[in-house]
Amino acid sequence: MPSIDLYTVSVWILPVLFAVTLHEAAHGLVAWRLGDDTAYRLGRVSANPFRHIDPFGTVILPGILLLSGSSFLFGYAKPVPVRVANLRHQRRDSILVSAAGPGANLLIAIVSAFLLHLVALLPTETAALWTHRTLVNSVLLNVSLAVFNMLPIPPLDGSRVVLGLLPNELARAYQHLFRYGLLLVIGIVLLLPMIGRNLGVNLDIIGWMMRGPVGYLLHVIAVITGLR
Repeated sequence: MPSIDLYTVSVWILPVLFAVTLHEAAHGLVAWRLGDDTAYRLGRVSANPFRHIDPFGTVILPGILLLSGSSFLFGYAKPVPVRVANLRHQRRDSILVSAAGPGANLLIAIVSAFLLHLVALLPTETAALWTHRTLVNSVLLNVSLAVFNMLPIPPLDGSRVVLGLLPNELARAYQHLFRYGLLLVIGIVLLLPMIGRNLGVNLDIIGWMMRGPVGYLLHVIAVITGLR
């Protein structure tokens, strides 16, 4: 049975909380600015993680992935409610609202990368090592979440961006997939790789789709923040 130590938990807990909290708050903030105050009225335009935490997506799922030694850690918070009908320009604004979450994750990754320059100023080696690992985890997690959420798989943010870009007829056909969204994500993220391992075949489609974009974004962030 895999085990995990408290130190490993401690260097992941802040990155996970900030990543999923600010991701959802960004959706709500942009929706509010574009005409829909649903999330604002519900107190979801907030950096308070307790307003966004989902017991399974924010705590249990990342814990399971850590325990299993997964190379890909992700989680999610309670989705922010958005009423597209309230947006001033429904098609355009729905794209902006959907992209706001992944955009927030990229911003967190960039800020975390910049903060790595300050680690050497910490008074003790222990504090410096802990902070360095936490910030590196924050960069990796937020870039991974940004790319993952922009995949065109319902109900991920990328699918809503695609929905807003498609012509009406294609959009209506594509929208039928949303009723199977959770099953699609579970099937592609968890079941296919598991089946592939049993068959001796690599069916990690998500890993294949994410590897290139994640590597490219990490390189770009390292360059613009002076880490490379």
